[in-house]
Amino acid sequence: MSTNLITLASLRISDANPNHHLWNNNGTWFLHYTVYPTPFTKERIRRSLGTKDVKLARERRDNFFNHLAKQSTAPVLTGQVAVA
Repeated sequence: MSTNLITLASLRISDANPNHHLWNNNGTWFLHYTVYPTPFTKERIRRSLGTKDVKLARERRDNFFNHLAKQSTAPVLTGQVAVA
């Protein structure tokens, strides 16, 4: 039997950078972040947000991270404040 478990240890968001975790590749916005599947490995994830509009890209990024936070038992870090 297999179980899917999502653990979000922390998410660091810089209020000074509205485009955190966003990457513009030839006009198309991507979400990029790093996951740590084991204590000794890391994996960089890049996913197309399917838009050339930075405001829509920010909205899709926020929706993605909010979805992960709801599935996680760990707090999400915003700046220096932990949000449960």
